[in-house]
Amino acid sequence: MATVGHDDFALSRVPRSERYGFVSVLLQWVGNSGSLSQFMLGAAIGLSLGFWQAAAAFTLGAVLLEIVIFFVGFAGQREGLSMVMLTRFTGFGRNGSALVSLVIAISLIGWFGVQNGIFGTSMNELVGGPVWMWCVISGVVLTALVIYGFKGMLWISRIAVPLFFGLIAYTVITTLSQHSLAELIAIPPPENELTIASAATIIAGGFMTGAIIAPDMTRFNSKGWHVAVQSGTSLVISEYLVGLTGVLLGHLVGTSDVTSIVLGTSGAVGLIIIVLATMKINDNNLYSGSLGIVNFAETVFGVRIHRGAVTIAFGILGTLLSAIGFLDYFTSFLSLLGVAIPPIGGIIVAEYYIVRRQTKALDETRASETLPRTIAGWVPGTLVVWLLAFGVGWVTQYFALGIPVINSLVTAMLLYLIASRAGLITSTGAVNMRPEHQSATTEDANDDAPTTTSKESRNG
Repeated sequence: MATVGHDDFALSRVPRSERYGFVSVLLQWVGNSGSLSQFMLGAAIGLSLGFWQAAAAFTLGAVLLEIVIFFVGFAGQREGLSMVMLTRFTGFGRNGSALVSLVIAISLIGWFGVQNGIFGTSMNELVGGPVWMWCVISGVVLTALVIYGFKGMLWISRIAVPLFFGLIAYTVITTLSQHSLAELIAIPPPENELTIASAATIIAGGFMTGAIIAPDMTRFNSKGWHVAVQSGTSLVISEYLVGLTGVLLGHLVGTSDVTSIVLGTSGAVGLIIIVLATMKINDNNLYSGSLGIVNFAETVFGVRIHRGAVTIAFGILGTLLSAIGFLDYFTSFLSLLGVAIPPIGGIIVAEYYIVRRQTKALDETRASETLPRTIAGWVPGTLVVWLLAFGVGWVTQYFALGIPVINSLVTAMLLYLIASRAGLITSTGAVNMRPEHQSATTEDANDDAPTTTSKESRNG
């Protein structure tokens, strides 16, 4: 069957020759920082916390996220592997990684549809027209770009990021310049429903899935230190520049619905902002979801599906479900899946940096940019740890105890360490890696070959 788009090394390491420079990947990170939902989050927190209390909450949330992103993302950069492929060698084994892939794929593709539906509703309010029509237009455009993988997403970033932040700066400065900054900071919150800890929970929880799937992006980094600087820059922009501006807007209007201000400067500006915001949030959802499905299909059914084809199929499915409003009834289920994702990061960190029983095989093949010939099949102990940590996250979320996503992540890491020391993390047997997936395939090389004549020319 003819392939469409780029496979983006979905089942192999990204070769060093195919990595990108600092600015290219930075644009992807910064693009993830810019969203109208972050303004709304800041405004909602501003209704319950004073400015400096909100700043403390954003700081705590950002620190927690950066720790997770660095450790998980650095592993992805060092190995050149996506998150779902990394789990094969960091505790879960080949079959356990299929379960991880399924959870990730359902969650992200589901949220792709939900965000697409929000886009359709917003466009309907801005310029009119049926919601389903806007959902279809957005879904088709995003799918067409994401089938080209990181290159297609980079194209979005180079256009969307400067325009988005430029237009947002214009609308916000126009609004806030009419008021005293000192007065806005000093305004007491109209409500007192949140503590700093509970606000940090919301902040960290809102992007924790993005932190766990960081390897999908960091595997394209050429240097390890890029991971920390790029993600740190993104979090500073997201939490301080965007989030705290949302706090000030919340103080100004006394409501978390600040989109009318951000989008109300002019119809044309508002239209462009919402289009760009949706594109940069949703392309990552579809991209990482497609990687999960490729790994799941290859593991469970032994079928090698091209990532571009998967992107088309699930882009169409997510678009149709959003157009008819079907996914609106499943946001609670998608939120529940979100609690199951943080423990994966805890297990990856524990195995990759401390236990290193399954990870050693990656050390032996890293220099040759191949994958080990054999891999653990089932690792029952890891799945038990994952389930228990998920239970801790769900219970603490239900009873509002601490920071649920951090509770589940730390629980998974500690339980994995304890179980490993007790000899409970053992494989039921090794299975052979398929030869065609031990290194980048010819198809990968053709799909992902640089469109320019040198690496330096795409590093900018």
